[in-house]
Amino acid sequence: MFELVQSYVEQITAGDPLSADQAMQILTAEGAALTAFMAGAQRLKEQNLGTRVGSCAIVNAKSGHCAENCSFCAQSIHNNTAIETYPLKSSADILLDAIAAQNQGSQCFSIVTSGTRVEPGAEFEQLLETIRILRQQTTITISASIGILDIESAKALHGAGCGTYHHNLETARSFFPEICTTHSYDEDVATIQAAQKAGMEVCCGGIFGLGESLGQRIEMGLLLQQLDVDSVPINFLNPVPGTRLEHNELLTPYDCLRIICLYRYLLPHKRITVCGGRGINMRDLQGAIFMAGASSMMIGNYLTTAGRNLQTDQQMLVDVTG
Repeated sequence: MFELVQSYVEQITAGDPLSADQAMQILTAEGAALTAFMAGAQRLKEQNLGTRVGSCAIVNAKSGHCAENCSFCAQSIHNNTAIETYPLKSSADILLDAIAAQNQGSQCFSIVTSGTRVEPGAEFEQLLETIRILRQQTTITISASIGILDIESAKALHGAGCGTYHHNLETARSFFPEICTTHSYDEDVATIQAAQKAGMEVCCGGIFGLGESLGQRIEMGLLLQQLDVDSVPINFLNPVPGTRLEHNELLTPYDCLRIICLYRYLLPHKRITVCGGRGINMRDLQGAIFMAGASSMMIGNYLTTAGRNLQTDQQMLVDVTG
């Protein structure tokens, strides 16, 4: 098995991507075979990104009342959840969150708003001004995640100082209609391409455990490979009561490690960040994400659910770097 993994690492290093059949071997690996694939993933990470691990943070800058019908999302008006809802936070409040993230060691801070998109107008101008303020008063990389984007809005964000645009595909194209029908998959792909054309880096990944097949996990990875995104956030479903997926079973910790491992083989040069749902799905195996090929993780709270104790996460980052 170690000889096979070595051949895969050499194949990828030579610029020859894994086939779908080879990728499926990773998603079905068990025992020593999975351990071997994880060792290969760690080697790919270290030879392309080094041994340093990073962290990022987000702020839920505008919560709830989203018209999209995403089946997993607590902020959708189509789901019956008991979350806190509020309009766009002030620049001063978001600045405090950004400073806190920077002081906690995060390299990137993302301003996230609910809704399909932020239309040109007062709210969009307020976001641009917030980004300018953060750019002037912090050294952290500023990211935005404000929904579907056109090229003009993308250029405006970049001009204000937004270095990275975050927009998830959520799942494979073939499974997307089971998850959301209020906008098209092509709109998501076009948003990624608009952000790239505007000069921003793109952070794009998805959520696993929605009910997708193993093949669909590979399908999304292959598209991310084709889109040549810069960073890939990996989320695991935390089934929220009141959503359509509230009764979905959690992934096992080893399922999560297989997914992280697979994405390192498919995207050997990209930053891979483990984000929402890692606590509830991975439990005591969270530290193994970096052995499986992840290069960073999200710390602090998520959009509508709490993250793990900050000190525990910070200690884990210290531990995994030896």
